Amino acid sequence: MDLLEKAFELLTKYPLCDHCLGRQFAQLGYNLENNIRGSALKLSLTMQANDLVTSDAKQGIKQLKVLATSGFSVTAQETLKHLKKRITKKEIKEECYLCENKFDLTDKLSQTAIESLKEYEFSTFLIGIELPPKIEEQEDEFKAKFNITYGESLRHEFGRVFGKAIGNLTGKEADYLKPDLVVVVNPFTEKIRLQINPLFVAGRYRKLVRDIPQSKWFCSSCRGKGCEKCGGTGKMYPESVEELSSKFLLEITQGHESFFHASGREDIDARMLGNGRPFVIEISKPKKRFIDLKQVEKQINTDSSGKIQVSGLNFASKDVVRHLKKGEGAQKEYHLLAEFEKELADDDLKTIEEKLSGTMVKQQTPIRVVHRRADIIRERYIYKVEVKKVTLKRVLLKIRCQGGLYVKELVSGDEGRTVPNVSALLNNPAKTLKLDVLNVIME
Repeated sequence: MDLLEKAFELLTKYPLCDHCLGRQFAQLGYNLENNIRGSALKLSLTMQANDLVTSDAKQGIKQLKVLATSGFSVTAQETLKHLKKRITKKEIKEECYLCENKFDLTDKLSQTAIESLKEYEFSTFLIGIELPPKIEEQEDEFKAKFNITYGESLRHEFGRVFGKAIGNLTGKEADYLKPDLVVVVNPFTEKIRLQINPLFVAGRYRKLVRDIPQSKWFCSSCRGKGCEKCGGTGKMYPESVEELSSKFLLEITQGHESFFHASGREDIDARMLGNGRPFVIEISKPKKRFIDLKQVEKQINTDSSGKIQVSGLNFASKDVVRHLKKGEGAQKEYHLLAEFEKELADDDLKTIEEKLSGTMVKQQTPIRVVHRRADIIRERYIYKVEVKKVTLKRVLLKIRCQGGLYVKELVSGDEGRTVPNVSALLNNPAKTLKLDVLNVIME
């Protein structure tokens, strides 16, 4: 069966619009829209039928009538009129069997979509199509019945047609991998909804003061509702790195909500110094994307009043968040002030450096966090330890180690849960007075 025979067979059984006839042969012919493909097939069949009238009038007229009624062909209708063969309006089918003439709604629905997009800034978009299950099942049965091998799905063509229309109206580009937003169209219900994808802003933060948590810490009693214990705030601490860095960004983007992601975390009483800790702020449903990150950076640093400082803000993607999570075990550098019960000899400093540098530490989950962490034994590597004496009982330790090492417990021993440890090496109990993170080394 040749191409025209196949097309005529389809029209004989079911009424099909240009789009739905053409897309049954979508893989034949390059750079053609399916409605053009379908129109060309109908025109060729009409010319063939007109020619056939001269040798087999009955068959020629039959073919023209199929094209005029089931093919909605105006050319076939005019040809029949010229041949003085009448068809009534009642004979002409009302709608396409597969799409129910929904391609006719392209302009209307595209304009509706444009109206809903007005309050959002975006550079790229994607079209999503929702179809009734009955329609998709009907199409599957149709393809099986006629052994369609060159076709394109109804869903795919709707997506392409609407995508082209909205692209022309907005001047924006379609992005099939990481669009700023998705326009979800249901041609059958004529409903449109928007899926606004998050905005990701990456950078590094320095925490310049102590006693500020990295993320918002809800009250343990009321869990954020507000009670006497938290003074009605719902929080254990009034501020956090998350809140200080996210507040202005959320405001300027007019987003719905913000989420803070970081490569590990420091203790509340520890500062984060050096070049800072990598982080990403995720803004859900942002209305504004075209923002000046230099201005954002400046405003955050001004508003935080010297408590935190952000730098190197740049637009990122969800892939960066995944990278951050993998980087939680990245190398860290710490600066730690420790105090001992007994006075230290000069040889003690050398002992600490020699015994801990290049050493694997076995560490059971510290007592102070075991209530919220799995009680397991972790192994973490120490690359280098440098010790400087400050007073007879105090030293400064600079530690470079594998991420995930609890350095306070490396000093105290945590009742023998960390081995080796500074206190046991010198047989001199010690504790951490001050802790600073100097560097987070991301690969």
